[in-house]
Amino acid sequence: MPVLAKFYGIVIRMLCARNLGARFHAFYHDHELIVNIWPLQVVGGEAPEWVRAKVLEWAGLHQQELLDAWNCCRLHCPPQRIAS
Repeated sequence: MPVLAKFYGIVIRMLCARNLGARFHAFYHDHELIVNIWPLQVVGGEAPEWVRAKVLEWAGLHQQELLDAWNCCRLHCPPQRIAS
């Protein structure tokens, strides 16, 4: 799973599984969130509320870049890193 970004100790990674749709994973210590890119929403996992809020805020600012990274992964090419 390539790393797309890191901020506040949160690591954003993307796993391309076509049957699951466009999503990314946010890791913070032992916690993991699974987030749909469109529509932007947490669909799995647990993390402290502030982590959830930061991840959704960041994703809202970078939604198009996340979609571009998803499309790149679907084509089996490495996605670009996204600014924090």
